[in-house]
Amino acid sequence: MKWITREKPKIDRIACPWLIKRFVDPDGEIIYVPYSEVLEKATILNAIPFDLPGVEYSHYEDQCTFDYFLKKHQLKDPALHRIAAIVRGADTDRHDFAPQASGLEAIFSGLAYNSKDDHELLELGMIIYDGLYSWATHLFKKKHGEEGPVEQLLLQVYHQYLKQEKGKKAPVWASSLREMIQDQLDTHMSLSLQQASEELEINPAYLSREFSKYFDNLSFGDYMRKMRIQKAIGLMDTTDYSLTEIAYLTGFSDQSHFNRIFKKQTGQNPSAYKKNSQKK
Repeated sequence: MKWITREKPKIDRIACPWLIKRFVDPDGEIIYVPYSEVLEKATILNAIPFDLPGVEYSHYEDQCTFDYFLKKHQLKDPALHRIAAIVRGADTDRHDFAPQASGLEAIFSGLAYNSKDDHELLELGMIIYDGLYSWATHLFKKKHGEEGPVEQLLLQVYHQYLKQEKGKKAPVWASSLREMIQDQLDTHMSLSLQQASEELEINPAYLSREFSKYFDNLSFGDYMRKMRIQKAIGLMDTTDYSLTEIAYLTGFSDQSHFNRIFKKQTGQNPSAYKKNSQKK
């Protein structure tokens, strides 16, 4: 079959072709054309249009075209539904749907900026979504700190690309990479209230209101910050990482933010804590 959609794909128009070729129509041909030509070309080429207003394979309410493919073709694989939440959040700018959504959007925004060849983007997207599917199938429960090599890779990226000399302006790609890595760190070190409510099948407003009763009299956000600080203390006690490295590895935007939250949680600066810990 031929499948046709709008040119200049980014999120849904790369995710859906991946889904088509991996689970719906392995021999399917994906065609990208200008928006105004999709329906005409679909008729001429006998192709199925998708991700376009007014066609069957499209957005419905708060769900995107990827969701409709799953429903239409009765794809029950839990991994695909985990990916659907991420795609939906990235494609509709609702990052509360899944914490990975912002990272996915950043990656494909960067790829689309670098390449104007739609099929080159699709080729790269196939690799990325294959990796995302493996994560959603086998690795989605793993946390960042469980795998040492991941931690080392983040530090390597930090030292090679993100650590800037004072006064030296970082290039645009470095700023984008910083945001992407920060999103990834936040994914591993935090859980969104929306995600928790969906997993527990509890209304998010109710969960937010009742949370403090059972979690140290803290709000959801304060409790998650407490968990980050506990992770940071563990790294201080068991590694030789610098405080700047620890701040990055525990998902803080910068060391000053880390210092402020650490002092609020423990009553002392992280440098003082680390010094006292080394004396013991």
